[in-house]
Amino acid sequence: MRKGLLVFVSAMLVFGLWAFIGGTHALASDQYRVAYIARAQADSFAAWLANSIVEEASKYEHISIRVFDGQADNAQQNALIENAIVNEYDLIIIQPNDGEAQRPYAEKVVEAGIHLITTNARIDGVEGGSSVDADPYMQAAVVAELALTQVPQNAKVVVLNGPPGNFHASERRKAWEAEFFKERPDVKIVGEQIANWNKGEAMRYMEDWVQATDKIDAIISMNDNMAAGALEVVKNDPNYDDILAYGVDGTAEAALLIKDGKMTATTLQNAYELAERILWVSDLLLTGKVFEIHTDIGNPVITIENVDECIEMHKKAGNL
Repeated sequence: MRKGLLVFVSAMLVFGLWAFIGGTHALASDQYRVAYIARAQADSFAAWLANSIVEEASKYEHISIRVFDGQADNAQQNALIENAIVNEYDLIIIQPNDGEAQRPYAEKVVEAGIHLITTNARIDGVEGGSSVDADPYMQAAVVAELALTQVPQNAKVVVLNGPPGNFHASERRKAWEAEFFKERPDVKIVGEQIANWNKGEAMRYMEDWVQATDKIDAIISMNDNMAAGALEVVKNDPNYDDILAYGVDGTAEAALLIKDGKMTATTLQNAYELAERILWVSDLLLTGKVFEIHTDIGNPVITIENVDECIEMHKKAGNL
């Protein structure tokens, strides 16, 4: 087992630990190769995160990073992990498509003596592996709390879920069940499907639901990409001018939809902040300051009241 410090860092304490350790990347002299196995570049948040990681890595002269696209396919992603092990990368970062499907391969990374980070969503319980993530239950809970008073009585709603086996997908759906549906038994779910974070799949399901029911009052989506897809289907239909829509991620597209009054609320899962934290943790691992670390970012709600700040963030980053 590597010698070092085992640390769990909360969103509130992380920068205190950074100050204690200091800017280690400025002192490092070795060159390190990092493989980032992305879930799917067709997923708008996954693409945002991958691009942010590449940009953040440019600040670390001793770290070079290569992105691989898992294409939302477990077999493809697992093969990419195995290939990264064979090619003896110093660190492998995995953004799982299905955490349980990737778990054995994440364990192989550690067994090979290679540093491991799992992110968005973390794979819990991999001994010797580190993680950078957000709390998916709270991400959904904070928007579900808004929906309690915004969704009309006896509303008909549709629900769009992420991939089965994905920690973020299951925890967000769990939060909606506990924080909204149990509190609002008057609300009827008239359609629910797994759309795998995918905009196109969400559009197809929404087209079916619009044909099958006379009215849909709200779209409850486990991410922004699926919510945007569902909204695309009804954008020119005056019968849906007042439809509510909730997501998670705070993507540039979602921010613009909220600004235009098309989407109701989302939770910011800040890919820029995740990328900063991922590279910070990467540096700590690669330079031997710690051997295992777990840390989360926060989950602010984005609504019409504060969406301009989110839009400005995306503009400054060149995302808009």
